[in-house]
Amino acid sequence: MIPAKPPARPDKVSLWRYLRLFRQDILSAQPAKLYGAWMAEFRTPFFRSYMVNDPEVVKLVLQDRPDDFPKSDRVGAGLRPLLGQSVFLTNGALWKQQRRIIDPAFAGGRLRDTFPAIRAAGQAAVARMAPLADGTPQDIEPETSHAAADVIFRTLFSVPIEDRIASEVFAAFKTYQRTQPILNLAAFIPGPRWMPRFFRRDTRATARLIRRLITDMTAARLAQIEDGTAPDDLATKIMTTADPETGQTFDVDQMVDQVAIFFLAGHETSAAALAWTLYLLALHPDWQDRVAKEAQGWDGSFAGLSGLRITRDVFRESLRLYPPVPMMVRETTRAEVFRKRDVKPGAQVVLSPWHLHRHTRIWDNPDAFDPARWQTENGKTGQRTAYMPFSAGPRVCTGAGFAMIEGVVLLAQVLAAYRFEVAADRPPVPVAHLTVRTAHGMWLRLTPRAGD
Repeated sequence: MIPAKPPARPDKVSLWRYLRLFRQDILSAQPAKLYGAWMAEFRTPFFRSYMVNDPEVVKLVLQDRPDDFPKSDRVGAGLRPLLGQSVFLTNGALWKQQRRIIDPAFAGGRLRDTFPAIRAAGQAAVARMAPLADGTPQDIEPETSHAAADVIFRTLFSVPIEDRIASEVFAAFKTYQRTQPILNLAAFIPGPRWMPRFFRRDTRATARLIRRLITDMTAARLAQIEDGTAPDDLATKIMTTADPETGQTFDVDQMVDQVAIFFLAGHETSAAALAWTLYLLALHPDWQDRVAKEAQGWDGSFAGLSGLRITRDVFRESLRLYPPVPMMVRETTRAEVFRKRDVKPGAQVVLSPWHLHRHTRIWDNPDAFDPARWQTENGKTGQRTAYMPFSAGPRVCTGAGFAMIEGVVLLAQVLAAYRFEVAADRPPVPVAHLTVRTAHGMWLRLTPRAGD
């Protein structure tokens, strides 16, 4: 059974029709031919945009010469009220300094330290799902969102989501995501940073609330660090790490920017990935049973994660079909030549994991769910050249390793406890804004797996 996929638009539409489609869902706004094209050009009165699927050009942009292709501010401008100068939005020397401070917190040895908190969040998620496991259709997206947020709070600030401030931040983020579309005025009309962006009043108010709550948590942690009572978690590690080149550490405002992106990106992407994986396993009960059997044999230890190979391949395949961030936008800083085509400075370069992961010239049966592909030559080649759920090169997501451990751990715990079935009358409808989510929820039927 082929999993849900957004419909493609007709090949030719007007600019204003495209803008309306883009605002509703950036994937349905694209023509079907992009799944087989190496490159496509899109023109507006204000700029030119090039979607690039050629693995060699993608490698050039992300890995060979990343400094020549900084992140475009056309999308970032829509997120700046909440994220400020976070590592997600910055470029150049500032971004490099931020990564020098943040990256050590997510180094390999630190992942072992975060594992108990991830496992505890998974145990809490299993317990919260118990009342839902009655065989009736349930929207599981709120549950995966809750679980992913709990992981963030436990690993970053050593508090469960039941903590009062943590609960307020979580509720405020849900409100923010409903009010802030990815397409802002700045996405299509160039202009200086001071140009009005016409954010909704409730978007600005919610951003201020989230930042105030995070500021309270960050200031409290700074006080704990100063008096020697801070727990050894990710927040403490990041706030006490000095830039090896300048000796500077993050102040409270800078840390608030980084915490905001940890919540928005780390929580939102993990929640989406877990929901889509459960849907795919509900569509394919044979694979679901294999994951459940493997999970039930896991001893719950960090060392035992290496034995969850099927679970890891399933999660990897889910990230291929439903990459949490479907598109990334870079900008040319000088004249370029892509596939013998001249590209001017200031052009937008769109890199689409969604299309690259489903490209008909790269993958065998690209729209099918097949975790076994990762053990084939086609899958191994695709992973090397056309698989980037966490981006690639120097700007690869600093939490990529963390996300893979989180996804496998939560998936194993939930599948060991529950069986999932599709709700045939409520199929998911994929939509993409900042991440790939569903238009009307992810409706599945849960039943206890005990005694299988």
